[in-house]
Amino acid sequence: MAVEFVGIDPDTDLDHCPTVWADAEAQEILLQGWKPNAKTQAECETSSPAKGRVPVSEAIVRIPARMIPMIREACDAVERAQLR
Repeated sequence: MAVEFVGIDPDTDLDHCPTVWADAEAQEILLQGWKPNAKTQAECETSSPAKGRVPVSEAIVRIPARMIPMIREACDAVERAQLR
């Protein structure tokens, strides 16, 4: 897996730092973020079309809006890899 670091929360304290990576080879975006509290987790689970619990192999993470440019950059990197 060729993971490329894209960016880290510009307001990071280096202990709690949402981060974005792109894996162009696998055509995936990887996100590190804050775990939601129980209330938010329940809201996400009940608002989804399947209205089911998040599988243990998956996670919901919060990413601050200030990181949208980094997420777009990661999307672009993965999309470019599809065009090769």
